[in-house]
Amino acid sequence: MDRKVLILSASVGSGHNSAAAALETVLRNSNDVTQVRRVDVLQTTPDLYRTLYDDAYFKLVEAAPWLVSWQYDLNEPPFKLGGTASIWDRLNTTAISRSIREFHPDLILCTHFLPARLISLLQTRGVLHTRMAVITTDYDFQGLWLPNTFSRFFVAREETRQHLITLGVPADRVATSGIPVRHELGRPVDRPAVLDRFGLSGEVPAVLVSAGAAGGAYATTIVQQLLHRPEPFQAVVVCGHNAELRQQVDALVAGHTDRFTVLGYTTEMPDLMRVCDLFVGKPGGLSASECMAAGLPMALIDPIPGQEERNSDYLLERGAAIRCNYDTTIGWKVGELLGDPERLTRMSAAAAATGRPHAAGTVVSQMLTDTDDSLWISHGAQRSLLLASEDGLAELDASRRVTALHDPESGRSLALITRSQLDSLQRATRTDHPQEMTVDRSRMRGLRSLRVDPFLLLTLHQMLGDRSQMTFSLS
Repeated sequence: MDRKVLILSASVGSGHNSAAAALETVLRNSNDVTQVRRVDVLQTTPDLYRTLYDDAYFKLVEAAPWLVSWQYDLNEPPFKLGGTASIWDRLNTTAISRSIREFHPDLILCTHFLPARLISLLQTRGVLHTRMAVITTDYDFQGLWLPNTFSRFFVAREETRQHLITLGVPADRVATSGIPVRHELGRPVDRPAVLDRFGLSGEVPAVLVSAGAAGGAYATTIVQQLLHRPEPFQAVVVCGHNAELRQQVDALVAGHTDRFTVLGYTTEMPDLMRVCDLFVGKPGGLSASECMAAGLPMALIDPIPGQEERNSDYLLERGAAIRCNYDTTIGWKVGELLGDPERLTRMSAAAAATGRPHAAGTVVSQMLTDTDDSLWISHGAQRSLLLASEDGLAELDASRRVTALHDPESGRSLALITRSQLDSLQRATRTDHPQEMTVDRSRMRGLRSLRVDPFLLLTLHQMLGDRSQMTFSLS
């Protein structure tokens, strides 16, 4: 089958684009796809919007991390800010919205919540008919990622999937795939050749110090402390795009080039990850998932409040990482680990067990195989999911509990509504069959006159699509 696929990301950090690129690689090797486009949505927006969305966020991380943590926790429940793009986002994404409609893709894969919420808006308005998958890029769920309509929601770990199912999201719409990483990480590596290329002997532990793509200044602190460690090791320090940082690190290790190799930005991180014994850096979703895919233990530095702290929790729980809580003891903590090779071996095994090097292939395979329509979440169900997340299911009134409408033939969930919405619909349609109901487009106006919830009618209208009627079963 010939299909057009659109991959949408947003360059808030480098991870979302990296995940998108991993998906693109798999898609371009698929015989079922005729066209693949990958677009960084932020790069199509006005300069002011892009600056506020990206640069301002990282400045806030530096100046007021407590505020970032508060904002993350505030938006953790789903639908706190609704299920589609905000007015501010809509005003600044008109160009990409028009481009998406003109391309008219059969399938859209989103690796950031901004394009996911934008696509859900276009689908809700009826100006775009497509299937959308949302692919999360951190180990924990954050509410902004869940839109009011989607075909499949991919998460990094099973606990996250169970959390969403418990809240009420249909199980058939949530899949545990892992975070998409570069395909090289799932392949064997020519270890002797890589070691030789980077001046590593292979006789002592190799430490990979990463400053991230942007080049975080914390790398100098790490190197300064490692210089004084007595344990035998060699280190590769990757400074990213920060030329000034590379000069500083070069100056620090002058006279110690037998132990330290300094690089700028490199595309050879998959090779380095597969031959090194310990990664020292921040626990971004992509960095962490790539390390896990390579079986590379991590020493975690200065996680961003919110998603990176949650990533840290998971990696520590899995036994694949240590966390350096004090800037003053990074070198000591790394040295202690290097001096305990048995522990390092156990951590490497834990990392390999956690990793999902074929996550991108899992996502693409499922979405090219799956031909089901979108799931629609009614306004009332959105509110119920929010309340269940904030107050707990036990506090949710029975009338506000969510229930799914299913295709009776395939069993696939079609819509998520509340119990009270279902009861009102059954009364209005005088449905006698307790497990099945038919919705007819010609009767929709009559249902309005019977004061059926207009948001429910909107959901039913969206679920019908181009069909004149549909029969669905009740869960």
